[in-house]
Amino acid sequence: MTEIPSFDDLLDFSGKTVVVTGAATGIGRAVAEAFATKRARVALLDRDAAVSDVAVSLGTGHIAHVADVTDEQGVERAVKSVTEAFGRIDILINNAGIGPLAPAESYPTAEWDRTLAVNLKGAFLMARAIAPGMLEQGSGRIVNMASQAAIIGIEGHVAYCASKAGIIGMTNCMALEWGPRGVTVNAVSPTVVETELGLTGWAGEKGERARAAIPTRRFAKPWEIAASVLYLASGAAAMVNGANLMIDGGYTIT
Repeated sequence: MTEIPSFDDLLDFSGKTVVVTGAATGIGRAVAEAFATKRARVALLDRDAAVSDVAVSLGTGHIAHVADVTDEQGVERAVKSVTEAFGRIDILINNAGIGPLAPAESYPTAEWDRTLAVNLKGAFLMARAIAPGMLEQGSGRIVNMASQAAIIGIEGHVAYCASKAGIIGMTNCMALEWGPRGVTVNAVSPTVVETELGLTGWAGEKGERARAAIPTRRFAKPWEIAASVLYLASGAAAMVNGANLMIDGGYTIT
């Protein structure tokens, strides 16, 4: 009989260094907390200085870095700092994102540029800065935060949808180029998530209509996204590369 690895071992991140962007709140914080419980060393990045308090709350062995993912030099400094602190980076979770809303015909150019800069350019800059080290060591995992908005249109979300569709394209290309050298690149695409931002943006009747359109009749919880990210970053997903994992309760199949 073929020996099956222990799933406890496959999901043990002891000795692994994980970088999580947008880690001060919401999904990013949930992801950072999940990795910490699985014994990873977590580097939390966010432009909000409160990320330092989150790192402290995780216990010893974790660090925070205040950084703007749209700032190329700032990204390089942050990656250098994490590498110096931990010696290597094994996993990157590109989570930082924004989503200003407006009708497509009047969407402000400045908001378009800002959304694409944070959601897409920021993920690219982080991956480009970290990938050389992963490629040199012959191993690494990158998980990019996409969205159901990469697959479908959502009213008022023209820039957000465009940025997340770009994430899928970028993920595919990086997976193709880096997979042969030991680095897998995947994406996750959640529906609305019950973070403070998600519940505020989808409150009241709007939220009820959205839930009713999802076959599971509810929004996702932050820990459910974190669990999916952990899977893709783990040894259990070693053969998964270039995938976009939908976490939408079946919404995009309706």
